[in-house]
Amino acid sequence: MTETQPGLVLTASSEAEAQQLARALVEAELAACVNFFPIRSVYRWRSAIHDEPEYQLLIKTDWALFQALSAKITELHSYDIPEVVAVAIAQGSPAYLDWLQAQLSSA
Repeated sequence: MTETQPGLVLTASSEAEAQQLARALVEAELAACVNFFPIRSVYRWRSAIHDEPEYQLLIKTDWALFQALSAKITELHSYDIPEVVAVAIAQGSPAYLDWLQAQLSSA
């Protein structure tokens, strides 16, 4: 078990894209688990304010896999600049963190 794992946050344009990204990341052993849920985002893009439905993904992975995971997301994502933000899981149950680590490719 490593001391901390990040939970990455990512948004997708649709449920289908969220599901495709989640499956691809777990199959590639870059993520142990991905949760996704509908959200609404208000943001500025190309000088215009957008207010749109999106899907937010919470990706459980290891810090050592961040670069590979970010590259895979960029390769598969429909956005020009996909959101890829790492947030630390400061604590977790030892059994869960051990399971998480066991699901990932060795970094």
